[in-house]
Amino acid sequence: MLDLQLSLQMQPQNQQLCSCAFTGHRVLEDKHLDKVLKNEIEGMIKQGVTTFYNGGAIGFDLLAAEIVLKLKKKHRDLRLIVCIPCYNQERNFSEKDKKRYASVLNKADEKILVSEAYFNGCMQKRDRYMADRADALIAYLKKEVGGTAYTVRYFQKKYPEKPVVFL
Repeated sequence: MLDLQLSLQMQPQNQQLCSCAFTGHRVLEDKHLDKVLKNEIEGMIKQGVTTFYNGGAIGFDLLAAEIVLKLKKKHRDLRLIVCIPCYNQERNFSEKDKKRYASVLNKADEKILVSEAYFNGCMQKRDRYMADRADALIAYLKKEVGGTAYTVRYFQKKYPEKPVVFL
């Protein structure tokens, strides 16, 4: 296990969870990640989460967004907020992922453009935006470097009392 995973914090009993953000890698290595992620999202819903923040990136983000959208059929009060780091985030996505991204954006309850143009650091700005609004974080973290590790460290340092679920 990564060192980051050792600092999992438990939510105090009297604190209500209302929102959750996702962070994860673009390459998904686990065969059953979709089932595990769905179970964790359902667990968040049982704890009171109704708002999910998603970065719209390929891989984990799109998977998480699609699961939340499917669960909205059963839980009508759920909200999916896609936080877009900059215009044309999808420019280098495959055609298949561009279609998935467009579908997610079309079905999202809200879309927030964090920066109009790409700049070095706009992805991290998007990640901080989501983390600063979330009561919990679901992370698909397999390496100690990169955007996902950055987001987990930021969340844990700034909000040590808030839970992080590692997949």
